[in-house]
This record gives sequence, C-alpha cells and structure tokens, in this order.
Amino acid sequence: MKKVLITAFEPFDGELVNPSWEAVRQLNERMLCGARVVVKQLPCVFGTSLTSLYAAIDEHQPELVISVGQAGGRAEISVERIGINIDDARIPDNQGNQPIDEMIVADGPAAYFSTLPIKAMVEAIREAGIPASVSQTAGTYVCNHVMYGLLHRLAAQGNKIRGGFIHIPWLPEQAAKHPGAPSMSAQTVILALEMAVTIALRTRQDIRQTGGATH
Repeated sequence: MKKVLITAFEPFDGELVNPSWEAVRQLNERMLCGARVVVKQLPCVFGTSLTSLYAAIDEHQPELVISVGQAGGRAEISVERIGINIDDARIPDNQGNQPIDEMIVADGPAAYFSTLPIKAMVEAIREAGIPASVSQTAGTYVCNHVMYGLLHRLAAQGNKIRGGFIHIPWLPEQAAKHPGAPSMSAQTVILALEMAVTIALRTRQDIRQTGGATH
C-alpha cells in the first residue's frame, strides 16, 4: 500500500502548542487517494530534526513526504517553493542551538525547489474556500532546515520520492496572545492538508499560472 509521510513540529518559542502537530496528528492513518497517511512529530532542533525525519522515511518508504510547520503572523496556507542551504536562527532552538550563517550541507547546492505541484495545490486549497498562496521563503530557522534537508535527501536518492513543505498560521488560541495576528482553525488546516495531499498524489506536472511575488 502506498504511504504518505506528513511531519510536524513540537511547540517552540514559548508556545504551548504547535498548530502543525495539532492538525497533522489528526491525519494519522487517514486514507487519501488510495494512500495511507503516516505522521511523525519532529523536534524543533537543528540537526536532530533531520535525523528523525530520515529515520521516518527509511521506516515507511513513502511515495510522498510533506513537512508542515508553524508560521506565526502569516494569514494563509503557504506552500513553499524553495529551501535554501543556510541556518541563520533569530532565536535558539529547543536545545539552545542558534546557528548563524551556517550551511546545512557543506557541499550542497545553494537551494532546492519543492518537487510537489505547488501551484496546483494552492489552487485546490483556494477552491475549497481556504486562503492559500505560493511562498518564496521558508525562512532560515528549523522549518527551512528541514525543507532543505528533506529535498537534499530525496535528490540523493534520485527523487523517487517527492517532497516539500507547507507553512500554516497560528491557531486562534495562539493568535489571541498576539493582538491583531491572523489565525486559522485546526479543522480548516486539516482540510487544506487533505486537499494538498490529494492533489500531490494525483498531479505529476504542475499547472502554469501566476504564483510569484513582487517583494
């Protein structure tokens, strides 16, 4: 049976929950397009997060890997286009590590593009009535660390497995502590992730439409 691996993160930066895990954990064992969803929580720690991710890939041998992370302050589902080969942490990770201007893979390329049909995924999520867009930056914290590390691993294996990253907003209970910040309910995020997985499984060639940004 085909499998889809979806990962999410533990809470970080003083938050009591991480919306990525609150949504993703509810998808465990869900059947989507004939594939079984398996989930894995990753530590919000440079290095260790990739060790945990790679172990999950080896264990499950999925057809698709989608990593999901929190992007507090963003108002919509952000399907990431690119992961860059740099760690530049504004805050320490959950073990106190704070790399500055360090390459993730010493001899790796500057960046990797997602191998998911990102624009088709965004279109499907929007058609479900959920705000979504293509994002041109996954940041330089642990989320980007995982996205780049994931795509580096998959490229080394010949891209037989496709993968990418999705950022999601805060939950309402988190945004309540940040006056004026946008939020999205876990159930809405779950629906968006279901749409994203379904389109990714069905679509090999991405659609060609505007998804860029002016800044």
